[in-house]
Amino acid sequence: MQLVVEEIPSVRSVSLGVWVHTGSRDENQATNGISHFIEHMMFKGTDKRTARQIAELFDGIGGQVNAFTSKEYTCYYAKVLDEHFELALETLADMLIHSNFAPEELAKERKVIIEEIKMYEDTPDDQVHDLLALTMFPDHTLGYTILGPESNLLSFTRDDLLSYLNARYTPDNMVLAVAGNVRAEVVHKAAEQWFSELNGQRVETTHIPPVFEANKQVRRKATEQAHICLAAQGFAFDDPQMYPLILLNNIVGGSSSSRLFQEIREERGMAYSVYSFYSSYRDSGAFGVYTGTSPEQAQQVVDLIGKILAQLASEGITTAELQKAKEQVKGSLMLSLESTSSRMSRLGKNQLLLGKQITLDETIRRINDVTLDEIREVAEKVCSGPLAMAAIGPFDDLRLP
Repeated sequence: MQLVVEEIPSVRSVSLGVWVHTGSRDENQATNGISHFIEHMMFKGTDKRTARQIAELFDGIGGQVNAFTSKEYTCYYAKVLDEHFELALETLADMLIHSNFAPEELAKERKVIIEEIKMYEDTPDDQVHDLLALTMFPDHTLGYTILGPESNLLSFTRDDLLSYLNARYTPDNMVLAVAGNVRAEVVHKAAEQWFSELNGQRVETTHIPPVFEANKQVRRKATEQAHICLAAQGFAFDDPQMYPLILLNNIVGGSSSSRLFQEIREERGMAYSVYSFYSSYRDSGAFGVYTGTSPEQAQQVVDLIGKILAQLASEGITTAELQKAKEQVKGSLMLSLESTSSRMSRLGKNQLLLGKQITLDETIRRINDVTLDEIREVAEKVCSGPLAMAAIGPFDDLRLP
């Protein structure tokens, strides 16, 4: 199990996270949703503590504990006062190694997740992003939802969960990341003590790179707004063109002075929410735009987004835009790292996904080194299409721009 620690003696908190290199991408049609189900079950009691005792323990020390599942990893994290670090670590280890997956808890949590799916169905601005993934990667596990279908949840047995757990929750597939007011030697000693029972080797899965498809899916739903996502092929997280893409994202729709925000919201008043985003995976990625607008003007907004992207592809950006984007991205990064939680996440993701740490100075240098020609090359690649589109609203069709 890899361990990364950042000592920050100027604070009084410690953030710790166990990162597991498994998510919905590692599933298949029959097991889609199992990673997320396991994440929920880790909080439902161990041989030593009940679910209620786990919750009361963290409340009793003024701490926070939670978890999340993504397409390529799952993270269990806590943030506590520095004096409670070892108790928090021991509890996380107890949850990850000794959760008992009691049948009665399994039955209750199955119902909880089904309610989570229903809540998600009532949140079209979230749902449209999953529809976009399915549209871009229709024959690939990157197109799967993280929650999985209700039919799968109803079919999972205790043995199914434990089998998947034994294959993926192994030391060589996990990272423990810690940031805050704690010494590295204390972390090492505590980790050796509490995670020593963790064993096994991960069962390797074959990851076939996805093929981006410029498809379109429109889902009719009685919503007040049309929720629309457009996306183009992006880059893997270790691709050197990610740095120009991060800056391009800021220019296109990552800030209140971005082209999309100014043109669609400020100048025309056609949307409250409009932004660009990027997703990066081990071997692929996407660059996209989301907007919510009235159904009557949905096609007009889609065409306008297409026009803005086409203009970026053909004309590029200005020197002033690039300089402003660099300062905004650096400022956002530096301000976020004033939180021990953000620092822990940075440590964990770098180690899990890249197998190494990229220092803040190195990140700043790479941002500063991006040239106008590099960002124009990336703009030409991602803004000239072809585009995939997903839309949810009270209509049957929209045209691609």
